Amino acid sequence: MHVLDKRGAMEQYALVNNADQYSGQYVAVRSFADRTVISHGAEPLAVLTEAKEKGVADPVLIFVPEQNMIHIY
Repeated sequence: MHVLDKRGAMEQYALVNNADQYSGQYVAVRSFADRTVISHGAEPLAVLTEAKEKGVADPVLIFVPEQNMIHIY
């Protein structure tokens, strides 16, 4: 994801801190502003459930692709 800085130039924005540690996994973070990883794993429902059990009412679920993985949306 890219966002504009104060000058209008594009800068890189990471949705997950240390994403290389979670390659090919689903990751739950507290929010888009607080990208602290709460839980991670191969099954999205399990990751989301674990994050909620840890007290995060509305976690953000993100899939971290493997490096060089091709995505078709």
